[in-house]
Amino acid sequence: MEAFPYRNGELYCEDVPVARLVEQYGTPLWIYSRGYLLQQLREIQTAFAEVEPVLCYSVKANSNLGILKVMQSAGSSFDVVSGGELFRVKAAGADTTKVVFAGVGKTDDEIRFALESNILMFDVESEAELDAIANVAGSMNTVGPVALRLNPDIDAKTHAKTTTGKKGNKFGMDIERVQELAAKVLRDPRLALRGIHMHLGSPILTTDPYEAAAKKGVEVIQDLRKAGHKIDWLNLGGGFGISYRQEEGPPASAYAAVIVPPVKAAGIRLALEPGRFICGNSGILVSRTVFTKREGGKTFVIQDAAMNDLVRPAMYDSFHRIWPVRPSVPMPADLEGEIPNCPPVDIVGPICESGDYLAKSRAFPPVSRGDLIATFSAGAYGTAMSSNYNSRCRGAEVLVDGSNVELIRRRETWDDLIAHERF
Repeated sequence: MEAFPYRNGELYCEDVPVARLVEQYGTPLWIYSRGYLLQQLREIQTAFAEVEPVLCYSVKANSNLGILKVMQSAGSSFDVVSGGELFRVKAAGADTTKVVFAGVGKTDDEIRFALESNILMFDVESEAELDAIANVAGSMNTVGPVALRLNPDIDAKTHAKTTTGKKGNKFGMDIERVQELAAKVLRDPRLALRGIHMHLGSPILTTDPYEAAAKKGVEVIQDLRKAGHKIDWLNLGGGFGISYRQEEGPPASAYAAVIVPPVKAAGIRLALEPGRFICGNSGILVSRTVFTKREGGKTFVIQDAAMNDLVRPAMYDSFHRIWPVRPSVPMPADLEGEIPNCPPVDIVGPICESGDYLAKSRAFPPVSRGDLIATFSAGAYGTAMSSNYNSRCRGAEVLVDGSNVELIRRRETWDDLIAHERF
């Protein structure tokens, strides 16, 4: 809410009324605060400054070039999970020598592109991937820098679809195999072991999992050094939680308090891959009420943003704060209980799916056709996961800096929907 205050009964982004942006760019509309993006990045930079980490903004959270350029200009590097994301960060001016490449299914073409780009390291997810990197690097007469992604079997107590550090997940390799895997790298002149990588999931709202992971990571690195490996990097991924409801997201300093001491004591380099923490609360999705109706004992607010725009509620049962842009009732701190003059409604979209909703049984002020609605905390995994399902055009994206507004992605047109098809 910091970047999106209500002033005199009207929602703003920094110094610009949201309704004014809608007049120019229509709905659905994505609005981002540049100031908030920079604030969140600086918070992590400050909290971890003592160990001079390489901070790699996680491109999958929001891959818009406008966002990437803000990150790059403020000193962030990048975590990518595809060749397309690497292409994006290069277009944004990234120093690719500080880029890390994660993901369980890297193709030979993607590996080749990354080696040509001289990335910092691959987060290697399987022994088969080690072999693939070695083969491609050998064909290029170069060396593939790798970090072994280990599964520490730590329960981060997050959503089943976003937990990544437990045994049985598709990510990483069993931590018990680390000596065997490291020895394989040491024997292969086409590979160089840079470090180890652990990513526990997202969003994580307590520091205990990071404390356990940092301890395990340092122990593994110390054991590998004793075995003769020149290994410098511990990459603890991202996953820092944010406040979707009230103030449940810890500050970056809380995570740093359990990560920095063991890293500093061991004299190793730290890499982090924050995404949601930086961009999650930097953005909102603004929609327009199309109809309201009451059927079957329920009230439905039908608006023009849908699961193709923001799939998180349908996919993860996620909670987003939602409130009118010009409300008749001020938004309370707690949106999950009863609110006077705000009967419960389902806030739904126009897509032909029962799962197309942004909120269910949510206390909400009365709205009429044409009223604007803001869905908060939509800066991460919104546009990055959006689609053209039901042949719907994706909305515009704008970046606000004080009173200045920059269009960073134009609204799609019906012509765009068929531009790549042949008939």
